[in-house]
Amino acid sequence: MSVDIDGVRRTRCYSPSTSQHRAGFDLTIKAHDSGLVSRWLHANARTGLVVHLSQAEGAFTLPDARPDRVLLVSGGSGITPVLSMLRTLADEGHRGEVVFLHYAYRQSDVPHLFELRSLAERHPNVRLVLAYTDATNGDLHGFCTEEHLRAAAPWFADATTYLCGPPGLMRAVREVHDRLGIADRLRTEEFAPAPVAVDAGEATGTITFARSGRTAPNSGRTLLEQAEAAGLTPDHGCRMGICFSCTSVKTTGCVRDARSGELSTDPDEEIQLCVRVPVGDVTLDL
Repeated sequence: MSVDIDGVRRTRCYSPSTSQHRAGFDLTIKAHDSGLVSRWLHANARTGLVVHLSQAEGAFTLPDARPDRVLLVSGGSGITPVLSMLRTLADEGHRGEVVFLHYAYRQSDVPHLFELRSLAERHPNVRLVLAYTDATNGDLHGFCTEEHLRAAAPWFADATTYLCGPPGLMRAVREVHDRLGIADRLRTEEFAPAPVAVDAGEATGTITFARSGRTAPNSGRTLLEQAEAAGLTPDHGCRMGICFSCTSVKTTGCVRDARSGELSTDPDEEIQLCVRVPVGDVTLDL
């Protein structure tokens, strides 16, 4: 989604929280302290606001053949895509077992709490489990562990888990699935970019921004971060490789994909600045 702020079009990726069977769609957007677009929307969104929408992207979706058992795990504003799945299954009259496990600081921080409870009450096959990290009045207390997953859904190792949340929650659930050898049963969507570790062996050479006539020593951060540090303002949106807003042409040099580790040395290659890390000298058409 894009909005015009002070004459500049800003693009961000948001997951609709609506059932696929409803007309229109809902967006649940948290105002982050450093979030230009989210804070602007909280202050200015009114009936009649014009926004710009692109085609939906990503593969975080339910399969056409709905699973007999589904574990939906979310934390914070990561609730939106899994809430969409829950609403979709409810609208379909899905009869398979569904557990919705949500992590929050405390009860007051749970979005859509009234609706979640209502869905669980109206659908006997849906179980709502609330885990609070800063309060003890939830169904579970503390951060996610294997014991939490087993308490919420004892059968989770034989089912499919859909996960969206902050990096700590994502890491915890992944580690459980990796340890049990069931990583193939986990489906994820990130809403925050994972931190990129700086490799001292890669952080050599110079980054050249050819069109701007600027150069900077390679710090080992992503090319988007290095361009911003050099005073440039390339277009960007999600900062995690989903929206393709920051695509630019690498004319020469080697880059590493921060997600997969794959290296590329192809000249005149279109790359996503937010998820590419330069390895030595790199020149961009920027």
